[in-house]
Amino acid sequence: MRYDKLQFSSFFKPSRALARACACAILVCTALSSLHADTSEPQRILFFGDSLTAGYGIDPALAYPALVQARLDAEGVEAKVSVGAVSGDTSAGGLRRINWMLRQPVDIFVLALGANDGLRGVDPQVTKENLQAILDQVKKSYPEVKLVIAGIRMPPSLGKDYTQTFAAIYPKLAEANNATLIPFLLEGVGGYIELNLPDRIHPNPAGHEILAKTVWTLLKPLLAR
Repeated sequence: MRYDKLQFSSFFKPSRALARACACAILVCTALSSLHADTSEPQRILFFGDSLTAGYGIDPALAYPALVQARLDAEGVEAKVSVGAVSGDTSAGGLRRINWMLRQPVDIFVLALGANDGLRGVDPQVTKENLQAILDQVKKSYPEVKLVIAGIRMPPSLGKDYTQTFAAIYPKLAEANNATLIPFLLEGVGGYIELNLPDRIHPNPAGHEILAKTVWTLLKPLLAR
């Protein structure tokens, strides 16, 4: 009887090696489940800018960030667009409010600020420093964030030296921060009367459709996980 009892005890009691193997399997499954949960979360895209991004003078649903969201939905891309844009905002204003916007997670950050700096004749070096400070805050909060910088150009009426110096801000920032550069946010729109509101500064709905295509072309490659 004692022999039989030992036999049954040994049969039902798992070995230490088997226990360790089971524990490892559970850990692996848990890790894979966590990874799956992370990749199933929608990517979060924050457009941070001024009136050009806010859709000044038109229904915000027709502005380029909303059109980008519509494109994401149409192509079945799990991503959510947020807009942190204030009409009339400058790079200094953006720097003051960036931390508030970063309370929500960000996977892709699109910086589209500076136009009002240029129109006010702000020293391009000051604008560059403010934009860099914004990018620094974003990277500090979310080290794995992907950065996109939308370039802005000034009208020739501000003078050749100023316009060239101002335009150079954006490629320099993109290079320094390993960011994707949109060379000119208003490409194909700026200066075209039929694509802008009567103020000839802000795009109309047709103009925003072109902006959305410009942004989408450079944003799409960043959406691959």
